[in-house]
Amino acid sequence: MSPELHESVWKDPMTPVVLLERSVRVFPDRTAVVHGDLKWSYAEFGDEVRRMAGALRHAGIQFGDRVAVLAPNTSWHLVAHFAMPLLGAPLVSINTRLAASEIAYILKHCGARFLLVDPELAGRVDEIRTDVATLERVIEIPDGHASGFVAARPGAETYQDFVADAPLVPLQNTLQNEDTLLSINYTSGTTGMPKGVMFTHRSAYNNVMGAIGSLGLSQDSVFLWTLPMFHCNGWCMPWAITAVAGKHVCLRSIDPPKALRLIDEEGVTNFNAAPTVLLMLASDPAAQGRRFDPPVHVCTGGAPPSPTLLEQMERLGVRITHLYGLTETYGPHVYCQVQDDWKELDGKGRAKMMARQGVPFPFAIHLRVVDEAMDDVPSDGESMGEVVMRGNNVMRGYYNDPEATAHAFRGGWFHSGDLGVMHPDGYIELRDRGKDIIISGGENISTIEVENVLYQHPEVQEVAVVAMPHDKWGEVPKAFVVSIPGSNPSTQSIIDFARERLAHFKCPKAVEFGDLPKTSTGKIQKFKLREKEWAGKSQRIQG
Repeated sequence: MSPELHESVWKDPMTPVVLLERSVRVFPDRTAVVHGDLKWSYAEFGDEVRRMAGALRHAGIQFGDRVAVLAPNTSWHLVAHFAMPLLGAPLVSINTRLAASEIAYILKHCGARFLLVDPELAGRVDEIRTDVATLERVIEIPDGHASGFVAARPGAETYQDFVADAPLVPLQNTLQNEDTLLSINYTSGTTGMPKGVMFTHRSAYNNVMGAIGSLGLSQDSVFLWTLPMFHCNGWCMPWAITAVAGKHVCLRSIDPPKALRLIDEEGVTNFNAAPTVLLMLASDPAAQGRRFDPPVHVCTGGAPPSPTLLEQMERLGVRITHLYGLTETYGPHVYCQVQDDWKELDGKGRAKMMARQGVPFPFAIHLRVVDEAMDDVPSDGESMGEVVMRGNNVMRGYYNDPEATAHAFRGGWFHSGDLGVMHPDGYIELRDRGKDIIISGGENISTIEVENVLYQHPEVQEVAVVAMPHDKWGEVPKAFVVSIPGSNPSTQSIIDFARERLAHFKCPKAVEFGDLPKTSTGKIQKFKLREKEWAGKSQRIQG
């Protein structure tokens, strides 16, 4: 008899859906989700997933249809991370900080049929609703469990009406192909316009298993949602915490006193956050004199944490795991795994080692630093090259963009665009961004995108945007502008022009007028502008 006839016995398509199904079956009464005064057991969580999936199917959503979500870290956003995969309908979770025009671009590019939106964000959708021809329904999800009821607006289609009398979809794996598209996560537009990064069921499942083992997650894990769920599907943590039957504690926005209170009240064991958020927590008056016991385990990424910040967090009783990756790698691809002999170092020495990006996860071991010929640079901690990777946590490609996919995968490796070095012990360390990316509060900002907008200003002749240091966000955009001869634009007019067309976090926080340094061929030398901004400051590392 052909071995293929027995394949269903020894091979089952991998999907995060089965992780919830197992936890509902094994731990139905354990607390799954806490959001304000809401508390769901795993049985109740499973029912809410089945209800959302049932309502979407009843409304006509079929396998392969894209469903978008625009919401903070609420219980309903968490439900969507299982309901859409249960139907085989790719989830498109949209950055809540984007401007209306950017949201419109994403909805049109992915062809989303339905959008689930939090009422606080629904106004931005009103501006672009008629521009998105594929968008059939917009459903507002009131959040009655946050501090202060967030109600649906008059006349809106509410989630409660949408799911009323909807049949509950069975919570089971019906996936035929584990390489099926699970979600589309849009980048921050590193080349001017965002690209849709395709996640698959198989790779998400592998990422979950890797996170559980590498981060030591268990049924005793209590995860505080400080990391946005829209960011790389929360680094796959919606599925990882559910897989171990841990507890999700939702947080609508970063509120340091509230976060510190929830750590105490809910017994939080883990959270993920950009270094900026860690600095906010460490600097809050409520944290002064505190030391968490037992320690809280925190993963940080988006930008390298400074050794000073790592020391601060260590005094607070926070154990840091430094991660590095991109949207194209489901979030983290490598982490700074602590070696036994680092414990013998003093605080500064240990923090210096932990500020490096690290080594690959066990499920994605392929990582190199290469030169332009795709040869490995010497592992001397000094020779720079581009960081390239491949493995189970690399995207399937860019949605509806084969040319960009081919370019990213040239030579059989995913090209990060990040420049770094390889140390003799096999740990990588980033040294610069190949595309002049600005990382502000953990969010990537494309200088090209900002420049393209400012070039539309009627009094701007030339412009260059670079990162300048910022006490709160680490770094923010600054625009260097050459004005049209005879004009005299003000700093505020430039900033206001950008704020009307971009998400506010992308807009310049300062403007300087004057000539721009250029090469003999007329290319603007942005590195000279950066050097001027960072003179006398700690060395800027873009990564």
